[in-house]
Amino acid sequence: MSYEKVKQAANISTGTKQVAKMVELNKASEVFVAKDADPRITIKIVNLCKKMGVKVTYVDSMKLLGKACGIEVGAAVAAVVNE
Repeated sequence: MSYEKVKQAANISTGTKQVAKMVELNKASEVFVAKDADPRITIKIVNLCKKMGVKVTYVDSMKLLGKACGIEVGAAVAAVVNE
């Protein structure tokens, strides 16, 4: 599954504001978007990633993405962050 990368990543950002910041700062190597997240939230991140040339990977659900990030709640977006 694609979210295995999230589990293995040393640094992860979750949440739209944090992920957008990481993408803008060229620190995100890949962004994961939950398919069941509100498109009004995720479209901005997806467009930003396209503009900045960051790979976007879709995962099945917010629940799975949140779990992969090690948080108890669902996550709409998450980014693998390069230091």
